[in-house]
Amino acid sequence: MRVLARVEAAVLNQTGYLFQWSPVCLGVGIGLYFSLRFEPDWMVHASLAVAIAICLGVARKLSSGWAALATGGALIAAGFILAGVRAHTVAEPVLSWRYYGPVEGRVVAMDRSASDALRVTLDRVRIGDVPGDRRPQRVRLSLHGDAVPLAPGQRIMTTAHLSPPQGPVEPGGFDFRRHAWFQRLGAVGYTRVPVLIAGPSQPKGIRVTEWRMAISHHVRTILPGEIGGFAAAVTTGDRSGMGQETLKSLRASNLAHLLAISGLHMGLLTGFVYLMCRLLFSSIPAMALRLPVRKLAAVCAMVAATIYLFLSGGNVATERAFVMASVMLMAILIDRRAISLRAVALAALIVLTLRPESLLSPGFQMSFAATTALVAVFGAFRDFGPMPGPKWLKPVAGLLMSSAIAGLATAPIGAAHFNTMSHYGLLANMLSVPVMGTIVVPSAVVAALLAPFGFEVVPLAVMGLGLEWILAVSEWVSGLDGAQGYVVSPPNYVLPMIALGGLWLALWQGRGKWVGATPVAAALLLWGQGNRPDVLVADSGGLVGVMTEQGRALSKEQGSGFVATVWLENDGDGVDQLQAASRWPQGSGGVQRFDWLGKEVLHITGKRAARGFTECDGTQIVISAVALQLIGECELFDPKRLLETGSLSLSGNKITTSKEAIGTRLWSPKSTGDLKDRRY
Repeated sequence: MRVLARVEAAVLNQTGYLFQWSPVCLGVGIGLYFSLRFEPDWMVHASLAVAIAICLGVARKLSSGWAALATGGALIAAGFILAGVRAHTVAEPVLSWRYYGPVEGRVVAMDRSASDALRVTLDRVRIGDVPGDRRPQRVRLSLHGDAVPLAPGQRIMTTAHLSPPQGPVEPGGFDFRRHAWFQRLGAVGYTRVPVLIAGPSQPKGIRVTEWRMAISHHVRTILPGEIGGFAAAVTTGDRSGMGQETLKSLRASNLAHLLAISGLHMGLLTGFVYLMCRLLFSSIPAMALRLPVRKLAAVCAMVAATIYLFLSGGNVATERAFVMASVMLMAILIDRRAISLRAVALAALIVLTLRPESLLSPGFQMSFAATTALVAVFGAFRDFGPMPGPKWLKPVAGLLMSSAIAGLATAPIGAAHFNTMSHYGLLANMLSVPVMGTIVVPSAVVAALLAPFGFEVVPLAVMGLGLEWILAVSEWVSGLDGAQGYVVSPPNYVLPMIALGGLWLALWQGRGKWVGATPVAAALLLWGQGNRPDVLVADSGGLVGVMTEQGRALSKEQGSGFVATVWLENDGDGVDQLQAASRWPQGSGGVQRFDWLGKEVLHITGKRAARGFTECDGTQIVISAVALQLIGECELFDPKRLLETGSLSLSGNKITTSKEAIGTRLWSPKSTGDLKDRRY
């Protein structure tokens, strides 16, 4: 009973600060849904709905401490249900075979692939004679052939290779199938033949996208080269004008966040508009004496944020930033503190309710981690009184502290998702973020105001100077020795431990908050002791990676480049595929052999080698990119079986498949009976 009394007393001590735990509870429920290896049926959701009613009913009868715990339980169950409802709501047909033939559809989005090819997303798709109930609603194509100039709304046609969205490149890795499911993306592929216009433009439903691309083209016409591509990305979210080398430089210097229209851009924009409008209204005596100037400026800033949301395409990151900015501006309208943990919690609740799947995205995790940490730390400093030192030094100190706090809060998340750490990221941000806030964003606002009158060239030129400085900083910092470090992927439980520990540190009131340091420290320790698989096998059977003393050795120098890159990144290995392939012991006749825990593993590539290999025994594991008919009882993984299992990992005397790691979910392949090539 003493333990229960202490628990209730601890919760009671948090009175007035419990609301900020609401998104945490909701997120726990969402995380539980996505962690399952089976798809819960309606009975599970119905049971949880009953549990919510019981928890809320019990909460009304209990004392406030236990009522808060019961409400938290209800929120966890609600998060689980929200994620399940969302997953079923976005359900669309997914291609279940490899297809080659005519593809026709309307362009709704354009960007660039990892190979720097123009990539288009199509809706209203037609694929050969595939019936409507099996036809994907959206497909994404990389264009490697000649293409006419494209714009959103155009209906195009080509001959393309399509396949279902790919599963994880290794068991437990990022599941692109799940990501594509929530984007309603039913097939991905490429074409090497020319793209033709199949009909008149159909802008209905995507008029805003058409305007965005027109503005992007106009900006890139005024500002040539990478500067124009950068300007278009910042103003409209269109990155199709950015080259891969520039993107790599920005990532290596930890400045890639300046490309995404997210919290920083929305905050700078709304802050600039709010400040300018407040100064303007205050300078007019009639308005300053009779009207609530602060609230009018907040309304103007909210209008600017709404326009920016639509102008940027309304992607998930921008929606999240808009919600956060709107909550803070609404706080001004109702005479509440604009920047507080309650405002951050409310924004997180709204985002998670609308898009529960965003909990798994690095953008959501990093933006809310940075915001929560900044508000919590600066709130603590505010309680201690004003910062000592001369006034002119305070803005510099504040900028340094902001960059350091945000960097520390987001570093584990970025390292876990992207396997890299920028050692000079703080320096790069110190030199670039002030330029973004004082030159780039204000110039963009002025250009938008003057564009209807045809006077946008000068402010865009000023904006270009600021972006040129940022790219120069990026190139310089990324070229420094040791600018980028590589980090091994952590076990799946590490990041949740860090997140929950960090949230406890930020949200709990009193000395008990330091309890949160324990799971953070334990997670970092477990991260450092994690081991990577001994052997990895691609789901095509065309690539094998074996861990050696020098690092992972790859079975071939080219081909399956995306898989090879992800494997090496997850290993925390900075070499490329060619260097990793040089570690591989040379085989003969298309048959590569190596030992794994007393068993001989054979990797067979090429039809000639496959025809010459007909027998095996129980001490062998055979991996082949070509279908085999073998005499013997060895463990065989050829294309037919790999379609069932997905990618493989061999470690600790155990073979793990991606299918085992994922389980049976809505986004899992329904069957493999159709998984053969179909041509039209």
